[in-house]
Amino acid sequence: MTEVGQSIIRHFINIPIMISSWFIFFFPVESGFLISSAVALGVYVVSNFSIKKLQRRSIMKKHQLTLSEYFHIQKQLKEANKKIQALNSHYLKVRSISSFKQLFEMTRLAKRIISLVKTNPRKFYQAERFFYAHLDSAVELTTKYTFLVSQPVKDIEMKIALQDTRDTLQSISAVMEDDLKDVLSADIEHLKMELDFAKLSVGTKENPLYLKGESEHERKFSKHK
Repeated sequence: MTEVGQSIIRHFINIPIMISSWFIFFFPVESGFLISSAVALGVYVVSNFSIKKLQRRSIMKKHQLTLSEYFHIQKQLKEANKKIQALNSHYLKVRSISSFKQLFEMTRLAKRIISLVKTNPRKFYQAERFFYAHLDSAVELTTKYTFLVSQPVKDIEMKIALQDTRDTLQSISAVMEDDLKDVLSADIEHLKMELDFAKLSVGTKENPLYLKGESEHERKFSKHK
């Protein structure tokens, strides 16, 4: 479940708790409006913190992560989101449709990898090169490219530098595609196993096992008895 989904669940649980606590302290206890409101707010904060901690423990247990691993992955995800924002800021700075498409594809791949790791933090270890190197290179080169392309000077040396940067960004995009395949590799293997099992089940149904010495005619005869 995503962080947004977890947050919605917490609010869905905590708001009724907060309202109930306010009514309890305002009417039966007669603490007054301000005190009841303050206590209800405190109950909300404590309840939200407790549920968030339980959700975190559940994720760690499900994906077999230690506390330090969990916090490290969350930190890397936050930094990656900032880098995505940096890439998004360059859309209006590119000067050609091909460069725009290249930036769009690269950003799309990066967002997909981040989304998969958010859903399953364990997948971070299949995408470490993406988080530690490839995304940084994409941001740095895109920033330099948009800076150079905005300059009025367009001599041969500048054109060569721009073309070289575009080619390198294309290579980074291809590497990011490999990163995405690495993240999805376990899912693909699991799907293959499920398909093999399904094919085996269908094959067994179409070709049922016979007892030793039993013929197909005897099997049909026994069914009609």
